[in-house]
Amino acid sequence: MRVLETAVYRGPHLYSARPMIRIQLDLGQLEGHPTSRLPGFADRLLQALPGLAIHGCSLGAPGGLVARLHDGTWIGHVVEHVALELQTLAGAATTRGKTRSVRGRRGVYDILYVYEGERLGRAAGRAALALVRDLLPPELKHLEGLDSLAPPPIDAMETPFDLPANLEALRRIARAEALGPTTRSIVQAARRRGVPVQRLDDYSLIQLGYGVRRKLLRASITGDTSHVAVQTAGDKALTKRMLNAAGVPAPRGAVVHTADAAVAEAARFTGPVVVKPLDGNHGRGVSLGLSTPEAVRWGFEQAVRHSRKVIVEEQYTGRDYRILVVGGKVAAVAERVPAQVVGDGVSTVADLVARENADPRRGIGHEKVMTRIVIDDHVRNMLERQGLAVASTPAAGVCVSLRATANLSTGGTAIDRTDDIHPENAAIARRAALTVGLDVAGIDFIAPDIARSVRETGGGVVEVNAAPGFRMHLEPSEGSGRDVGGAVVEQLFPRRSASRVPIVAITGTNGKSTVGRMVAAILRADGRTVGLTNTSGVYIGEERVTRGDASGPRSARMVLSAPTVEAAVLETARGGLLREGLAFDRCDVGVVLNVSADHLGLKGIDTLEDLAAVKSVIVEAVFRRGVSVLNADDPLTLRMARRARGRIAYFTLRGGPDLPPFLQKHLAEGGLAATLEPSVRGGALVLFDRGRRIPLLEADALPSALAGAARFNLSNALAAALAARGLGVAIETIAAALSGFQSSAQDNPGRLNVADIHGFRVIVDYAHNPGALEAVGEMVARLREHHGRAIGVVSIPGDRRDEDIRRMGAIAASLFDELVLRERPDGRGRPAGSVIALLREGALSEGFPESRLHRVPSEPKAVEHALGLARPGDLLMIFPTAVERVWAQIHAFSPASQETIEASDAGAVHG
Repeated sequence: MRVLETAVYRGPHLYSARPMIRIQLDLGQLEGHPTSRLPGFADRLLQALPGLAIHGCSLGAPGGLVARLHDGTWIGHVVEHVALELQTLAGAATTRGKTRSVRGRRGVYDILYVYEGERLGRAAGRAALALVRDLLPPELKHLEGLDSLAPPPIDAMETPFDLPANLEALRRIARAEALGPTTRSIVQAARRRGVPVQRLDDYSLIQLGYGVRRKLLRASITGDTSHVAVQTAGDKALTKRMLNAAGVPAPRGAVVHTADAAVAEAARFTGPVVVKPLDGNHGRGVSLGLSTPEAVRWGFEQAVRHSRKVIVEEQYTGRDYRILVVGGKVAAVAERVPAQVVGDGVSTVADLVARENADPRRGIGHEKVMTRIVIDDHVRNMLERQGLAVASTPAAGVCVSLRATANLSTGGTAIDRTDDIHPENAAIARRAALTVGLDVAGIDFIAPDIARSVRETGGGVVEVNAAPGFRMHLEPSEGSGRDVGGAVVEQLFPRRSASRVPIVAITGTNGKSTVGRMVAAILRADGRTVGLTNTSGVYIGEERVTRGDASGPRSARMVLSAPTVEAAVLETARGGLLREGLAFDRCDVGVVLNVSADHLGLKGIDTLEDLAAVKSVIVEAVFRRGVSVLNADDPLTLRMARRARGRIAYFTLRGGPDLPPFLQKHLAEGGLAATLEPSVRGGALVLFDRGRRIPLLEADALPSALAGAARFNLSNALAAALAARGLGVAIETIAAALSGFQSSAQDNPGRLNVADIHGFRVIVDYAHNPGALEAVGEMVARLREHHGRAIGVVSIPGDRRDEDIRRMGAIAASLFDELVLRERPDGRGRPAGSVIALLREGALSEGFPESRLHRVPSEPKAVEHALGLARPGDLLMIFPTAVERVWAQIHAFSPASQETIEASDAGAVHG
């Protein structure tokens, strides 16, 4: 076996709408050995992982995988199920996966499975391969390429495979990667509501929503939580003064700095006192029921370990409750019971604690719904006060208290009392949270009975906590769990408010950047702050915040995280889609412009149909209420209508009497479309929507179309108009923005930028594949009527197929009178000179004269050489890599500089 490649998909992708991990595996000899031909393999596998017996597999019922194993299935399919089971055993239950053979490659399979945590998912895939290898016959155990997945869960991955050690390593990864219960409950509630979720760090900083509607949170601290309120809640003395001033019952007490002062303060009260740190948390250093000077001194020593200032206050009698208040409303109530064990007359206290800690609901820290009990000085003191020690054997039925405080973080348990709280107690808790100013607050409440008002029974608020934990409410030891995460999401995003900003995702072989800039211009004219990504960078509003190719998911996430963005326009290239999928789960408008030969032969995309399948991911991710915009003039794009979601909108240059029958039917049924109808002004752009014909503007009013010569920009404008219409932009706004959109380096850098300079016309365009050059060729044919010679500076990236590079040269030969061939700086895997050689072959195959073919590898020198060839009235077209540098060259050009170039580069120019 050999691992050929791996990928982690974080959003919708070619294989599924779910985030998944993909392992491409070459089975080699194992292709001829399904599981039915591997004696004992299935039994050994099920003995190692008994949980596989309940996997339904394609049969959809427990035992389905077992049946497939005995009937005969391939090892790639087995690895899929093992990776899922290992994640489940590590604590992250996962169930969905699929394995598919790769077309045209015998024995090669794509193994896909869902994951909860990326690190765990990759490590589980690696461990699954190692385990399966270990169960194979010796002659078939060969396995290569594991290092492409992840570091191993444990250091040694040799056979025999150590399953227990690997499982423990996977569990460590799962614990380190998992969100805590509080954060997880909010994230799960957000996903149920359809609110986008993005994890921003390795801990618990979470973004909910997009753009201007985003909300940040860490555990139960939200972006709306006041810093002043958190500080106030941390000062327990100040909190009590504020509560008393607001009429909230709270215990009397004082802040002390010494043990003697603590004893003196305790003497003011007739009953037992509580001693605790001024700014502690999680019950650390808190001691209750202190009645003697010695006990108070001991309590002071416990508290001063956590704070230099210590509070001594009267102790309310009653039960310990936690009331969770979210947005001024009581969301849940729990009675907290301190850690305790019950004697059986045989076991020691230590044995009883160990037995209690064996409860699978208990874990370390906050990883599970309850925390393991730790025997420390506080526990020993509590035992001593009951006449016991750790080695004592309590009588059967005797309840032994281990801690005075009931915090879950110290081993306490919880009983849900949400339905029992008296309305007056609920009102007191709400007032306490609002008085301190917390949007999410945990109110520690002491009362003999939560169902009776403390104004009658005594008791009240003993503490107000910022960042309260939710464990006790989510899965109490007794009673029903409460959807407190949902309460927080409801507070952040009330039912009628949105959590998303409109997203327009644009893909296609050519035209993506231009359409993206057109849509952004329309939305800016509509008064929105736009986040735009394209191959030139990331733009927020009018500012370019990063430079370089930003057509992938990382840049899209940058836009969706920007707090000022009101609409996102995202150029979406095939590379990012294949690498990790989309950066979002759904978009409002998906646009597919065209599909032509480019990047074929890379990453398993060998045919135009393969490429179309990748690009169709965009329209498959459209909301049902959204719009999928498709090019009706492109056959492969047109076929995507069968898989596209939302309302289908077509654009075409074949309007009027040439409108295809299927589009006539589409319009008759009230469909959405944009067409170019014949007119004396080069064509009229028209929208059709729900039976209405809506004129947009004439072609000659569209500067980017160069008076109709650049028909591809007429097509681009139709697509942009439909995208904007899909977001509800007024027709007048769309028309005004398109008529003001210039084909300039300012509005659309590198895309059909025109300058009349040095006596000739220069056009700079990014066309870098045969399809783009053919589209430009139609325009060149129209412009040649008004110019002398046509000169082209042509290149193509080196990672294209040989036939694509030759075709690029052949197309260029049909367009230009003089050809300057150059190479790109990186070569993309090809040796220097090879791209020019293939371009030259293509040009010569069309009968292009060798004397008018110039080979200049360097882009700056090629541009300078072409400028020197140009004469007054000529048309010079440059297809650059570095757009800004080329424009600087064009403006700085002079005949003298050309002579210098020729002198210094003799021999590099051939003609």
